[in-house]
Amino acid sequence: DTPRGVLLLGVQGCGKSLSAKAIARVLGFPLVRMDLSNLLDSNRGTSEQNLRDVLRLVETISPSVLWLEEIDKAFAGFDNETETDPTIARLVGRFLTWLQEHTTPVFVVATANNISRLPPELLRRGRFDEIFFIDLPNYYERQSIFHIHLKRRGWKPEKFDLPKLSDATDGYSGS
Repeated sequence: DTPRGVLLLGVQGCGKSLSAKAIARVLGFPLVRMDLSNLLDSNRGTSEQNLRDVLRLVETISPSVLWLEEIDKAFAGFDNETETDPTIARLVGRFLTWLQEHTTPVFVVATANNISRLPPELLRRGRFDEIFFIDLPNYYERQSIFHIHLKRRGWKPEKFDLPKLSDATDGYSGS
């Protein structure tokens, strides 16, 4: 089967968005970033049409990577148990159907900080191939991050005490 996509979950600043960009680059596909909040319109039916237009576009330019940044915030108005914004409910339904049924080579990368706010239907097998948790960088990863950023700014990393900096930044994100 053709891979459908991944959901990247994790703490802010740990590289979820950077990973989405890297996936598109590695695959050699164009990256389309969809911000669901930009699809919303006050006229009935327009939001749904905007979503259909974006999905049609991403299928037209396929193979491609569709990046849904902060999907947990985009679907924040959707809740099966309580009163739901009808427009958000229709968008979620349409998007879930598309995720399940699209046959074009569109690889979906969704990022989220908190999946507890997402509808369970979105997390069901078949929508995404895998859900990955991206955690805070460990000691060695922080050293690499310091090395990269110092070098990028024209500093010589070997002139700095990277182990000490890595120790002092336990609990910090890469950003």
